[in-house]
Amino acid sequence: MAKQLIKNATIVNENSIFEADVLLQGDRIQKIGKDISEGEAKIIDASGKYLLPGIIDDQVHFREPGLTHKGNIASESRAAIAGGITTFMEQPNTNPQTTTIEKLEEKFAMANASSYANYSFLFGGTNDNLEELKRLDKMACSGVKLFLGSSTGNMLVDDEEVLEKIFRSTEMVISAHCEDEGTIRRNLAEYKEKYGDDIPVKYHPLIRSEEACYLSSSKAINLAKTTGARLHVFHLSTGKEMELFRNDIPLEQKKITAEVCIHHLWFSEEDYDTKGTLIKWNPAVKTATDRKKLWEALLDDRLDVIATDHAPHLWEEKDEVYTKAPSGGPLVQHALPAMLQKHKEGMISLEKMVEKMCHNPAKLFDIEKRGFVKEGYFADLVLVDLNSSWQANRGNDLYKCGWSPFDGFTFTSKVTHTFVNGHLAYENGNFSAERNARRLTFDR
Repeated sequence: MAKQLIKNATIVNENSIFEADVLLQGDRIQKIGKDISEGEAKIIDASGKYLLPGIIDDQVHFREPGLTHKGNIASESRAAIAGGITTFMEQPNTNPQTTTIEKLEEKFAMANASSYANYSFLFGGTNDNLEELKRLDKMACSGVKLFLGSSTGNMLVDDEEVLEKIFRSTEMVISAHCEDEGTIRRNLAEYKEKYGDDIPVKYHPLIRSEEACYLSSSKAINLAKTTGARLHVFHLSTGKEMELFRNDIPLEQKKITAEVCIHHLWFSEEDYDTKGTLIKWNPAVKTATDRKKLWEALLDDRLDVIATDHAPHLWEEKDEVYTKAPSGGPLVQHALPAMLQKHKEGMISLEKMVEKMCHNPAKLFDIEKRGFVKEGYFADLVLVDLNSSWQANRGNDLYKCGWSPFDGFTFTSKVTHTFVNGHLAYENGNFSAERNARRLTFDR
């Protein structure tokens, strides 16, 4: 098997930063140490660069099948590896929805044929597919997804009896989108009465409000405690919800875990005036105070994972009036540079960032031998230059939709190399013509 030797890297791994060489053989990390010499290996000089485990993004919407005018597995996974994301978990609200085992395996076949990054999928729970969910093997995919608030491709689960049965019927991680639908509908009706369809987007966080988020997430957490289910709450957006999560036990002992997304750490309601519907997400970007409390909870370990909720829409779709403009935006190419920017601003250490973007997703979903720079692990690795500036713009956005909410921003760190299973998939703006992505396996 081919050998590659990454020389003089500054490695960030397991709460430590140290200089070492890393020898890759085939798809694995063979050796980590000082002054490794291997005559047959291709040398990659990492002097001055930081070597991270490949980022694991547990929440993306790559739009295939059925919504491929917005994006597809090939286009979005290619953008992901340019952003240092080597593994993704895709959501079930495609067309058709991923709510049967047959449709789940069809998605795996699509990814096998086209993905540039390692992949798994979440199986969608609905009001009427409980028996199918019970048939799902716990090794088949990364977990179960429940929409407890409606979003793109409505898969709302609002039958409380069914919901409790789902919580009692699976050993897998249940990932939940938590917003109270009744509250949102009442708020939307109030604003539509005032403004019609052209509601100013600044009211989005009042329509999809703190109350809507807290009601739903607290209810889901209480149900998890009652049933003993393993619950992971996606994309938290409010400071109030932070009181629902624990930091007094290690991640491995938590039955209830929590995630925050890049956009809720970066933007606030102050940005609606300039960004408009480009930053319309569900749950909504809320106040600067909420953002501050999310950061506090991330750093003190009440929040366990950083993800993207990457959800591309065409510019023309986002440019509609409020009620017609879909929620979501593309983020996988820019997520790691955005977090590196926050590191340079003194907001987060590299060690903590790697914990939340690499180690913890691997632990939480029981992913086999990924998420760490360790001997014997798959060689999913990213080299970053912390002193290389570049501006995000529509000329270098790699998403199929052709835009980014970060357009116009100058980042001061750059992804230079991305390895996927030992294969150098991306190097200084150039992509390998070959793909070496794999279906995730699990240690459960």
